[in-house]
Amino acid sequence: MSDFNLLFRNRIGIPQNEMITFQNLDMVLEKTAKSIPFENLCIIEKRTKEITKENITDKILEKNEGGLCYELNSILYIFLSENGFNPTLIRGVTYNQMNQQWSATGNTHVINLITHNGQAYLVDTGFGGFLPLKPVPLSGETVVSSNGEFRVDCVGSEHGDYILYMKLNHKDENWKIGYAFNSKKEIQDITELNEVQRIIIEHPESIFNKKPLITKVTDKGNITLTDTTFTEWVDGALSKESINEKRFKEIRKKYFNL
Repeated sequence: MSDFNLLFRNRIGIPQNEMITFQNLDMVLEKTAKSIPFENLCIIEKRTKEITKENITDKILEKNEGGLCYELNSILYIFLSENGFNPTLIRGVTYNQMNQQWSATGNTHVINLITHNGQAYLVDTGFGGFLPLKPVPLSGETVVSSNGEFRVDCVGSEHGDYILYMKLNHKDENWKIGYAFNSKKEIQDITELNEVQRIIIEHPESIFNKKPLITKVTDKGNITLTDTTFTEWVDGALSKESINEKRFKEIRKKYFNL
C-alpha cells in the first residue's frame, strides 16, 4: 500500500486492511466529508501553492488542512485510482440560487466520474454543504442520503450534457440546480487545475477570494464559519452566532482543527 493511500485512510479513519469497493463508497464519502473541511483559508491568507499531487498531499493529508473542490476532489481522485477504480476528473459550472444564474467564474467546479457495472456515477466531495455523500448515477435516478435527495439528469446546455439537482434536508421544498457539467471533457492531469485555482484567486466575482469560509458535514447536520458568523444545523434546527476575530480563531481551532 502506498504512503498516499495510508495517509488518506488515516486522515478519514479507514483501517489499512479495509478493501474499498463500490458498495462501501458511501462510507468513504461520508467519512471524507466529516473529516476534511471545505475551506478557502490558503487563498485568503495568500499562501496557495501549485496544484500537484505532492502539494495537495502535504496540505490535506500531512498538515490536516482542508481545501476547495479542485483540491478535495483531486485527493479523492488519487485515492480512488489507487483502490481499483478508474475515475475521471471533469469540470462543471455551479448555479447561483440567489441570483438565479450560472457562476460568472465559469467551469471552475471540479468533480469525479466513475463507472460501475456499465453505469456512470458522479462522485463529489468538494461541494461544501451540498454534498450528496453518495455516488449519484447519471441515469436520473434519485439517491437519498443524510444530506438530502440528489439526482443527475441528462440535460444539454451551453455548459455540458448533465445537470445535478438537489433537495437538501430541512432547507429545500423543491428541487434546485446544483451545477452543470460536461461528462465528455476529461481533465488529463491534475496540474490542469492550476487554471481553476488561478480563476478562483483572481476573478472579481469569485466568492472564495473575499472572506474566509469553512464548512464541514457533522453527524447531525453541518457547521459553517465565516469571519462574522458561525452557523450550525443540528437535526434540522438552525443556530447562528455573530462573532468577532477572537471568536473566529477559537471556533476555527475547536470545530475544524485549523
